[in-house]
Amino acid sequence: MLLYLRLLKESFTFALNALRNNKLRTLLSLLGVTIGIFSIIAVLAAVDSLDKKITSDLSGLDKNTIYLMRFSFGPSDIPKWKRDQFPNVKYDEYVYLKGIMTNTAELGYQIFTKTENIKYDSKIVSDVNIVPVSHEFIDIQGLEFEKGRFYNESEANSGAKVIVLGNDIATNLFDDVNPIGKDVRLYGQRFTVIGVLKKLGASIFGDSNDSAVFIPVNFVRQKFGDNNESLTNVIIFKPVDGVDMEAYQAEISQKLRAYRGIKAGEIDNFFINVFSGFTNMIDGIIGSMKLGGWVISGFSLLVGGFGIANIMFVSVKERTHLIGIQKSLGAKNRFILFQFLFEAIILSVIGGLVGLLMVWGIAVGLSKALDFEFVLSMGNILLGTGLAGIIGLISGIIPAISASRLDPVEAIRTGM
Repeated sequence: MLLYLRLLKESFTFALNALRNNKLRTLLSLLGVTIGIFSIIAVLAAVDSLDKKITSDLSGLDKNTIYLMRFSFGPSDIPKWKRDQFPNVKYDEYVYLKGIMTNTAELGYQIFTKTENIKYDSKIVSDVNIVPVSHEFIDIQGLEFEKGRFYNESEANSGAKVIVLGNDIATNLFDDVNPIGKDVRLYGQRFTVIGVLKKLGASIFGDSNDSAVFIPVNFVRQKFGDNNESLTNVIIFKPVDGVDMEAYQAEISQKLRAYRGIKAGEIDNFFINVFSGFTNMIDGIIGSMKLGGWVISGFSLLVGGFGIANIMFVSVKERTHLIGIQKSLGAKNRFILFQFLFEAIILSVIGGLVGLLMVWGIAVGLSKALDFEFVLSMGNILLGTGLAGIIGLISGIIPAISASRLDPVEAIRTGM
């Protein structure tokens, strides 16, 4: 054990001497490893950070959540002209399904509408995301409150002029004033603020609930009617845990087809979008990004490996005389082998650590400059260090073997 510790110490010394004595050559040779490790870990750190942000943004939604609407989340085999003829889902269909569906934890109704301006006294916030939803939405999306509450079933059904504000909207309108009980103007009418949501931060998908307001869906129905083509209606299903999703979707399809009078053999004129399909698509994109990062970075690592091998072949040549002396004094082949192998690994790890340091610096800088947290995890640090070590091992094995097989007499003569 002491022998190998001494070997490590000597190899580390030789590696540092190589850096000191041949700065430019060593720097250029290590550059490939540095860039390769930087590229791989930068991509993995960015993807991990993106994955963490997406998971956080979608944490309030169950993967089994279903959106019943006239549009599809993904590609469809149905021609666009035919899809454009599909009717919007109706509020009475929501009421019907709510009363007849089994294995359902929550079932809600939402209307997608355009942005509006919202006003309090002389302050105006423009382009506010208006979210008209039924009262079940709080349990479907898991909304959390800083102040107040969500509207109840009675307020939702009557289309009461009550409103729940996203955190940024409340801050911009009221500053340090408690907004609960205050009236704001929306659609030219007064709405009473009954709740303010907790701050979520920016969402990877665009505007988060921080920049949205929630109002009873029946107010929008009363104002714009049920047949307004500029609005998109959605029925949201949250099934109970452990339900057979295929059977559950079949039940939705069968009951809505019967309600709409769709005959056997005719296609559905609606889409059942399962939220897990959306998350699976995102997971596929993230996986492709990781694969692309590995492929691109692999070329840099290949160049870096050749650079380390070049350093080690030059090092063997420069120290041929010393190798001959060590062998003449009784040093075994494996001692020489491990000496050069450790040196190659140490040099490669130094290059890898520089690459990791660069990733860390960029991650810290971007996290401070942007409203997005870049994470360099311990797993990625260990992966980068391990990869650098493997590159050093592979690159140094041939020079190390050639050094260990030198004839001591010839080595001493060559070095003289």
